Amino acid sequence: MTNSIYDIPVPFLAVAMIPLVIVMIIYIRWALPYKTLLDATARMLIQLILIGFVLIYIFESHSPWLVTGILSFMLMIASWIAIRPLTLKSPDLYLKTLASLSIGCLSTLILVIGGVIRLSPWHEPRYLIPIAGMIFANAMNGLSLAIERFHSETERNIPYIQARNKAYQACLIPLLNSFFAVGLVSLPGMMTGQILAGVSPLIAVRYQIVVMAMLLGATGISAAIYLAWQRPNRGKDPIIN
Repeated sequence: MTNSIYDIPVPFLAVAMIPLVIVMIIYIRWALPYKTLLDATARMLIQLILIGFVLIYIFESHSPWLVTGILSFMLMIASWIAIRPLTLKSPDLYLKTLASLSIGCLSTLILVIGGVIRLSPWHEPRYLIPIAGMIFANAMNGLSLAIERFHSETERNIPYIQARNKAYQACLIPLLNSFFAVGLVSLPGMMTGQILAGVSPLIAVRYQIVVMAMLLGATGISAAIYLAWQRPNRGKDPIIN
């Protein structure tokens, strides 16, 4: 098994855009807001190209302060995106989201970096930033689902406990689906990337197990903390009844 990965020439990237163009045509034909899809695609391309150049600089740096600053920036952006579905936003809501994500994601990241991978030094950006990105992004998506569902339920005057439970279950549906499908329907990104790079599938499986556990854990912890803070007159009540 060779330890290499196929290079994709830049012109060949246009082939990968064909399915996206088809979806764009569907948006236009069905009179859907295609500008949203167009804007998202443009931002995706620009952001990925820029981050490619930025990561080259970051990976050559060994400053823990730079890495810490990047992680903080990622959490702040993720928190803002998480509350995007809500019409009414407030500083208090944003701070609760930021705190929830920080606690859930950083605790999981520390556990993985220190207890599983045992990264040395801990701030090695080539490993820390991609792993943190996976954790932050998935927790962000899960928490966003929980926030949207919880506030939708409470606007319908659903009691807190019921709204909390529905929101918590909803936020974990995508991850639980991936748990059921992994290995049978899909080979997730981490595992696929390692196999393409020539790593033994058995080693790739170990990494993927770590990834699946850390994503569900970070998402579940972040959402539970946020929903607990929404409890009216919660007093000393526990997070889970």
